[in-house]
Amino acid sequence: MTPMLWSASGGLLALAIVAGLGERRRRLRRDPDSVGWVDWPTVQMLALIALAVTIGLAFKN
Repeated sequence: MTPMLWSASGGLLALAIVAGLGERRRRLRRDPDSVGWVDWPTVQMLALIALAVTIGLAFKN
């Protein structure tokens, strides 16, 4: 079960990085009034919280 938790941690880390890049792209776009459909900061925070939980569980096992 531990390798699965580490794999999930890697995926969550990748998701958090992609969400950070998405937020950066949204912040730097030319038309600031253009509305996107993904709330990148929320996605990033949820991914980081889930990452902390999976790493904690992986170390516990």
